[in-house]
Amino acid sequence: MQQLKPILRSLLVLLGLSMLLQANVHAETQGQQPQTVRFYAWGGSAEVNTYIQWAKKELAQTHAIELQHVKVADISEAVALLLASEENQTSAIDLLWINGENFAALKNANKLVGDLPAKVPNANQLREDLQWQIDFGTPVEGYELPWGIAQLQLILRNDLLGEQQAVLSPQEFYQLARLHPGRFSYPKPPSFHGTSWLKALAFQLIGDTELLLEPAEPATATRILQPLWRYLDQLHPHLWRTGEEFPISAGRQRQLYNQGVLDNSITFNPNEVRALQLQQKLAPDARSVSLGNRALTNFHYLAIPTASQRQEAALRVINFLLSPDAQREKAQPQGWADPSVVRLTDTTSLLVASHPEPHVSWNEILEQAWLARYQR
Repeated sequence: MQQLKPILRSLLVLLGLSMLLQANVHAETQGQQPQTVRFYAWGGSAEVNTYIQWAKKELAQTHAIELQHVKVADISEAVALLLASEENQTSAIDLLWINGENFAALKNANKLVGDLPAKVPNANQLREDLQWQIDFGTPVEGYELPWGIAQLQLILRNDLLGEQQAVLSPQEFYQLARLHPGRFSYPKPPSFHGTSWLKALAFQLIGDTELLLEPAEPATATRILQPLWRYLDQLHPHLWRTGEEFPISAGRQRQLYNQGVLDNSITFNPNEVRALQLQQKLAPDARSVSLGNRALTNFHYLAIPTASQRQEAALRVINFLLSPDAQREKAQPQGWADPSVVRLTDTTSLLVASHPEPHVSWNEILEQAWLARYQR
């Protein structure tokens, strides 16, 4: 017992030092003046909003940063404000959740802070297997960093698929629609998922897919897209309401699926089926498959406007959001279930082989042509 006393005294001393250090860190953090970072991000998902509130709490406790989630229906609202601002005019927007045509517009207008990989230490933890350096045909070149992964997958009732089936070709989808008339559909373009469905089909049906990676030329686009329109002309008569009406969004189509009206839905989150079933928001007989051997894949990013006066604090927010802890929390199936972009050993996602988004210029051409052809 006498021999144990020096050891116990040493342990108590170490414990006291540890508590003192923790108290000092807490006191330093509490003594700092909190810096506000206004994060403009889509606010249309309860799961996403809950995750951002979790990040807000963590940043306040550990980084003395007050993260304000400015919820927007579409990030283009914030982009329009930045594009309209004059040179050297400061902005209330400190951080953006962005990709695609919105990123291209701000990058081309020199409205974004560059060299982010060198300014964000956790950028060195990004997964090497992800091809995030091109955003809808626009080179990223350090003006944004990936935050999460989106990959188009179809949702179907399990009994319509083979036991191990992970891929459904456009031809197989057509055959299912023909055998089960009125039970299949897709979201109406130009909703995000509706346009994504058109792009995914185009990649599967057009012979020279490299053409889709180049800027669209109106003079040749009609010819290039002919296989897509021929396919949809044949498919539509077999769809819900004979292809004369479409669900207004992926969320609406999921409701119709859960109500037993439709046998399919669509998602741009490869983990969503598992997550929604755990949350009891999706019928248990649902399963996801890829449309073709390679799935339409893109990334959503974080970027900082040059007009922000809080760039250093915004960089610290990005660094936190790219930390393993923050990415692990974001990937939890009970919450957002957004796949991690950093290396994690204890979190899995259901990604399949991928192909990139077409050049951003194809979006408007596809949407306008679809509306002119099918919504007269």
